[in-house]
Amino acid sequence: MTAIACKLLVIGGGPGGYVCAIRAGQLGIDTVLVESGKLGGTCLNVGCIPSKAIIHAADEYARLRSAAAGASPFGLACATPSIDMAKTIAWKEGIVRRLNNGVAGLLRKSRVKVVQGHARFRDGRTVVVTTETGRTEIRAEQVVIATGSAPVELPFLPFGGPVISSTDALALAEIPRRLTVVGAGYIGLELGMAFAKLGAEVTVVESQRKALALYDEELTAPVSARLKQLGVAVLTDTQALGVVAGGALAVRGADGAEQRIASDKILVTVGRKPWTDGLGLEELVVDRDGPFIRIGERCETSMRGLFAIGDVTGEPMLAHRAMAQGEMVAEIAAGARKVWDKRCIPAVCFTDPEIVSVGLSPDQARAAGIETRVAHFPFAANGRAMTLEDESGFIRVVAHAAGHDILGVQAVGRGVSELSAAFALAIEMGARLEDVAATIHAHPTLGEAFPEACLRALGHALHI
Repeated sequence: MTAIACKLLVIGGGPGGYVCAIRAGQLGIDTVLVESGKLGGTCLNVGCIPSKAIIHAADEYARLRSAAAGASPFGLACATPSIDMAKTIAWKEGIVRRLNNGVAGLLRKSRVKVVQGHARFRDGRTVVVTTETGRTEIRAEQVVIATGSAPVELPFLPFGGPVISSTDALALAEIPRRLTVVGAGYIGLELGMAFAKLGAEVTVVESQRKALALYDEELTAPVSARLKQLGVAVLTDTQALGVVAGGALAVRGADGAEQRIASDKILVTVGRKPWTDGLGLEELVVDRDGPFIRIGERCETSMRGLFAIGDVTGEPMLAHRAMAQGEMVAEIAAGARKVWDKRCIPAVCFTDPEIVSVGLSPDQARAAGIETRVAHFPFAANGRAMTLEDESGFIRVVAHAAGHDILGVQAVGRGVSELSAAFALAIEMGARLEDVAATIHAHPTLGEAFPEACLRALGHALHI
């Protein structure tokens, strides 16, 4: 067994882990990163990036199909369109490879040593990594757990055969004729809508009362309308039971009636769980919050010198949260005095239309006993939205009734994910309604709806 000693050991090369390692290397810390799979983790390899590539391809194909059907309002026409999914997957994999290589290059630039293999704790300062060539013992002064998460597997719908995870769905070289999605959260609806645009007959099964349960109905209404346009059947208050003969999915409705949904593939997207199997956490005295590792305001665990970041620590399971935590922990390892003090973390749902939520929603503000001003500005009154042929949705601003401090911003509409940074920056910088309203926004852009919503909250919107 070979042995390595370092100051900082990062276990997991996903967004949180590789950012932590890069920043630590920049700060002159002797850093080792252990990764069992490909650099970039779930997000880069089988999550955020490849799913957006497939969604984009689906959108382009849907536009061609619309033009071929003579439904283009601006005269676009084409012959019968087709899509070669094998080429689409190859294009997606090319993007992933470029980003993999980019991460590897950044780690080299920061002088981070990368060890490829599976790490298991021997104690709070020591791990043993099983590699292709043997075992390596790594002892570090400080350790960061950044192992991420994995799709939840239902005991009555184990992955295999027709039952697939989101990872499997992003590698399908052929479009299933009939796709059933179990779980109407953001992952299920993002992929379900994409495959509907690619030509699949899609049915979504959700055990809760509504799809996208984490968002209020005002935000999800435009998505529900689009699902109907795409011919996606959404069965809420419906429990999946298992696969029956012929590959159909058996389900039970709220009334107790059972039915069979004919399916070529059954995509299960009911959540994610922390990736801790085989890590040897039982060798440590680490406090847990259910399956997650409990952390404090510095991302510290209950063991001195042991940190945890990202999905393994619980919600929100977002790559950008993990990245911010990783950067902070690296600077703490270098001696900085920092704490996790984020006023808001943007959440984006890449459905059609997209949904963005930053800060407090109206319901959350009311639950906190805060008196608010809430105002909307519809994209139907925005010139840029009209030129994009999509006027659905709006921007909604939530502000303190007295001081006019912006507490939250939500939006639903085409391309609103790109506005999330402006929303988050306004809240992080403590902007008031008057600050955003007085900021000149370029015309014509979707972003103009943000100051218009603020003006409307102040009682004098200009364009509605």
